[in-house]
Amino acid sequence: MDDKVLGADRIAEALREHTGGMAAAVTGADPDTRVPTCPEWTLRDLVGHIGQAHRWAAGFIRDGATDLVTQVPRTAPGAVADWPGWLRDGADDLVRAFEADPDRTVAHPIMGPRPAAMWLRRMLHDTAVHHADAAFTTGVRYEIAPDVAADGITEWLGLVTEPAAATLQPRLAELRGRGETLSLRPSEPSVPGWVITRAPDGLGWERADRDGDMTIAGPVRDLMLVFARRLAPDDADVKVTGDRTLLEHWLARTAF
Repeated sequence: MDDKVLGADRIAEALREHTGGMAAAVTGADPDTRVPTCPEWTLRDLVGHIGQAHRWAAGFIRDGATDLVTQVPRTAPGAVADWPGWLRDGADDLVRAFEADPDRTVAHPIMGPRPAAMWLRRMLHDTAVHHADAAFTTGVRYEIAPDVAADGITEWLGLVTEPAAATLQPRLAELRGRGETLSLRPSEPSVPGWVITRAPDGLGWERADRDGDMTIAGPVRDLMLVFARRLAPDDADVKVTGDRTLLEHWLARTAF
């Protein structure tokens, strides 16, 4: 496992950055435009999802609710001109809810008690990925800082290797293996890599710089987008070596 996670201040800062980036990406856009990376959604759905998710998470932290919500509403303001302010207001509300009681523990019916910071971090990375969806849809540049992209990969690996995760996504159980390894090797010298091990009794991972049975190497931005299924490996600035079927198998079973 790994303890190299972003601090709460950096998470809050990055949440606001990516919410603002998403707001800028959708400004003036046609609300009925289909989102290629979320083909069942329009831009209105995408904006509604993030804005409502931030508000849901803020209430979750404040109330300490234990009800599991697998999908929040995707209702956005009717006027596109109102979207940027509405998105930023939701992110600000979430940060305020966290900062009011940063040491609070919030219950979860499947994963058990979790610190409130876990929900702030989850919303950051959900927002960062959906910011990419918005940017790719409207044709604007998508940027993400290396530390945030790296933390997104770390957070995602922590989620999919949770023993209880297969309760929410049964296909994750199919990722068990016979010790096969998948390696992610960022091109940034300051960012350590990741090695995932598919063991018979479950998934494991560590921060390490070594090749695996499959190795994918490139900028951490593109590694994050590939593992978030926002860029196909052939469309990203990455190089895949070793057993490519291990990567294909992983990506097919980690779609939530």
